Amino acid sequence: MSNPSSAQGPAAAARDFDAIIIGTGQAGPSLAGRLDAAGMRVAIIERHLVGGTCVNTGCKPTKTLVASAYAAQMARRGAEYGFSAGPVSVDMTVVEARARKVIMDSRKGNEDWLAGMANVELIRGHARFDGPGAIVVNGERLTAPRIFINVGGRAAVPEMPGLQDVPYLTNSSIVALDALPAHLVVVGGSYIGLEFAQMYRRFGAQVTILERGERLIAREDADVSEAVRGILEDEGIEVHTGADRIAFERVDDDIAVSFQAGGKDARVVGSHVLMAIGRRPNTEDLGLDTAGIERDERGYITVDDHLQTSAPGVWALGDCNGRGAFTHTAYNDFEIVAANLLDGEDRRVSSRVTGYALYIDPPLGRAGMSEAEAMKSGRPLLFSKRPMTRVGRAVEKGESKGFMKVVADAETRRILGAAILGTGGDEAIHGILDMISADRPLDELRWAVPIHPTVSELIPTLLVDLAPAPDRG
Repeated sequence: MSNPSSAQGPAAAARDFDAIIIGTGQAGPSLAGRLDAAGMRVAIIERHLVGGTCVNTGCKPTKTLVASAYAAQMARRGAEYGFSAGPVSVDMTVVEARARKVIMDSRKGNEDWLAGMANVELIRGHARFDGPGAIVVNGERLTAPRIFINVGGRAAVPEMPGLQDVPYLTNSSIVALDALPAHLVVVGGSYIGLEFAQMYRRFGAQVTILERGERLIAREDADVSEAVRGILEDEGIEVHTGADRIAFERVDDDIAVSFQAGGKDARVVGSHVLMAIGRRPNTEDLGLDTAGIERDERGYITVDDHLQTSAPGVWALGDCNGRGAFTHTAYNDFEIVAANLLDGEDRRVSSRVTGYALYIDPPLGRAGMSEAEAMKSGRPLLFSKRPMTRVGRAVEKGESKGFMKVVADAETRRILGAAILGTGGDEAIHGILDMISADRPLDELRWAVPIHPTVSELIPTLLVDLAPAPDRG
């Protein structure tokens, strides 16, 4: 039965396990379950909160908050649908409590799951390597021939003038906010920053986004970035791209953020600042050097195609290995390692097809290559693009912003990538993602008979419209 360890002080002798897992994010408990079922004695170590980022500060709370923000926005649009909801106000204490309940229920579910594993011991504490094959936690030395690192990451907060002198939020602290900011300044125009920006605008805050790059979500194609910016600005969010020389100072109870954009000095005063510039791995305090485990220049643990580190018998899974920054890629890391170790398979990270979503409203679903990436490949291409105003389901719902597009290899007739920025895009994209993963010719999807009315039904039509030149219409 799984019980937290309370061992303190130096241990006289090491305890031996068949496997040690450091971290209880998306990959850790799942791997513990497979190893437990295989009869292995497993120690799983957690120094903070069981469930990792997804459960405690990521997917679970943020998508719960997104749902509350969506409901508030739809209530404001009631007249468009033929009803009146009256003036809409948001009680942030209720919003926060709802998100907190989702967190606590999910965390407890993970804890109960681990407790039910007969051969797994959950140890609370900070693990550090003590040479090859050895871990020290709470003063006790543990050894195992297999060690799995699943320590995740956290918000990166770079040094900026004055930042150390002002209060600021990260994705971890903002999910616990139970009061509405008068004016939220979001520093960073990528996935996390944009989700919180729209969310808090819909809760009723004034919101300003500052992005150093020349456009939002620079990883995406320019037309996607432009459309997302338009969606946010239509809701009253102020967006500044090309914002450089960002600095902070206190102004009474507020925070002044100065910057340069377009060669001009500018300044915005907000009640709250959210730092959403990027992520960093939690790898600097694990004693990796003592076990010969290498990291790259950004601190990510280097792994091979099977997720093995430079040290024999040690694997790194999830955000800490730099091979994926999503809950689903962390879970897939578990699947790869478990299949290779326990099922005799030869699964590889390089076989994974990129897929993810941006959970603004409407959401962006992405699969495979972007259009820009496909064009850089030099292969002959086919393109197709269609606005959501031509998607019946979107029109019927009154949610017709955005577009869908796809790019394919003209010779192999394989889909290379797609983007669906529109209602249901985070779900509809899976039809394309599955086709890419199955390595099937696009004609097979063209022959499909999709359900009407759905967003997905336009995907076969989109493939019929594939042409050699990009459609910018």
